[in-house]
Amino acid sequence: MALKAIELKAFSPRDKVYRKSDEKGLYVEIRPNGSKLWFLKYRIDGKEKRLGLGSYPEVSLAAAREARDAVRVDIRAGRDPLLDRKLAKIERRIGAGNTFQAVAEDFIATKLEANNKADSTIAKARWFLSHLSPAIGKRPIAEIEPAELLAALKKIEKRGHRETAVRTRNFASRVFRHGVATARCKTDPAHLLTGALATPIVKHHAAILEPKPLGEFLRAIDEFSGGPIVKLAMQISPHVFLRPGELRQGGWDEVNWEDARWTIPGSRTKLRRPHSVPLSTQSLALLRELQQHSGGYELMFIGQRSHLRPMSENALNAAFRRMGFGSDVVTAHGLRSTASTLLNESGKWHPDAIERALAHGHSDQTRGTYARGQHWEERVMMAQWWSDYLDRLKAGGEVVDLRADNRANAV
Repeated sequence: MALKAIELKAFSPRDKVYRKSDEKGLYVEIRPNGSKLWFLKYRIDGKEKRLGLGSYPEVSLAAAREARDAVRVDIRAGRDPLLDRKLAKIERRIGAGNTFQAVAEDFIATKLEANNKADSTIAKARWFLSHLSPAIGKRPIAEIEPAELLAALKKIEKRGHRETAVRTRNFASRVFRHGVATARCKTDPAHLLTGALATPIVKHHAAILEPKPLGEFLRAIDEFSGGPIVKLAMQISPHVFLRPGELRQGGWDEVNWEDARWTIPGSRTKLRRPHSVPLSTQSLALLRELQQHSGGYELMFIGQRSHLRPMSENALNAAFRRMGFGSDVVTAHGLRSTASTLLNESGKWHPDAIERALAHGHSDQTRGTYARGQHWEERVMMAQWWSDYLDRLKAGGEVVDLRADNRANAV
């Protein structure tokens, strides 16, 4: 039976809390201290909940019914008013700087930007954050459960981006660890999700690994009719083993002509430390030719539209496609695999010298420390041998099967 306004005044406190119902889930709760509180009882997914609507007489019977009816509209629309209220409280905590978004921004600023990490590294971090912000960005970092994070990562995975999902989890783990270090959370729920995502399908950079097709490829580069900057970049790249980004962003002040050395600053290398490249006579000649086109500028491989920007990151791969070499045949990054494979198969060079030439790191810290200071003279000889070998292949001379040659020498 519906309550009447006159009845509310007459309800007296008792030793225990008791309720008086109105209609449609609304009731008043009378407590031993004499306070009278309005509540709405409702169900979401079969679970009973109750929502406080204020106290009587501040909230009259008519006002309580109006609030009840408004809430019931939200419930019919699929919303949970109690959850909405909790989320509103969370929103008010944003200014305290304890949300996942705030901690992630602080991590990027203090661990990446302040340490002069590459722009590409910072951009990737913000890209990973963009995948997580809609789901957990406004949540207090200390309250985020593994299931919440997993749900956000599974959305990425379901779109077919397995590697992105795994790398986003790794980024989230770094943010949570930063939160622990700054006393804004106590655990890293991302760590608990190790192995919870599908294993990424490894896609290797396509590379030419046989001498004869490599020679054909080098001849095709020499016949390229496109822009001279892109052509010279394609001609130089097989000789110097650099990553495409390290090559195209090269500056003339990095080249030491007297020492025949090109030193990539640590800000542009994957391992964040300087990397020196010994230059063969062929590499030096190609760089001298490149000077005729961009020697008056700061950048070596200037863009078509502005000398203040390097050529496009996709310029080499686009040129390869124009030449008829598909993405399943060769890529700019794959030229490093070409050099690694054929240099190792030659049996002439220490594996550490090859790894240092490719600017690879070492899982063994002691071995890595040793290797950084070794093999320079060997790398100088290897660079010249490799350039001479490429010239022989390009000329179409006799192709020596390095693996067969090694087997013969071993007998």
